[in-house]
Amino acid sequence: MIAETVCSAVSAAGLGIAAITAYRKRFLAATRLAAYSLVPVGLVMTGVVGWLADTAFSMKAWVGFGVLGAAWLLFMITRAVERRSGGTRKERKAAKAAQREAVAPAASAPSLGQGARPAAQSAAQPKAAAPKEDFSDIEAILKKHGI
Repeated sequence: MIAETVCSAVSAAGLGIAAITAYRKRFLAATRLAAYSLVPVGLVMTGVVGWLADTAFSMKAWVGFGVLGAAWLLFMITRAVERRSGGTRKERKAAKAAQREAVAPAASAPSLGQGARPAAQSAAQPKAAAPKEDFSDIEAILKKHGI
């Protein structure tokens, strides 16, 4: 009787902590905590605690097996979601930090200096005199390949 009360109290406390964790928007951790907190009640209901009292085939035992099955299912769901989302919370934080560091801090600044703009030169030179293009290096490459 005392063991059942203690297990129930532990489960209730665990479910309370899981509710607080879910309120903080950490749903995977809250689901995992809920699964852990259902285990003591499941063990009491299956009759593991009171096995000597011949409760192995009672309705309460089978409901306890159902609760243990629900806890196992919650564990498996959290594992599947964790694998799909890319690992543990620590790994996701490291990936976000690496992604943030991959972007250059001054990427929005222009990469050309002030001397790259020919605005001052274009006003001084007329547009009629276009610079001659030198294709000698291209011609050498084409001759080398027999074209």
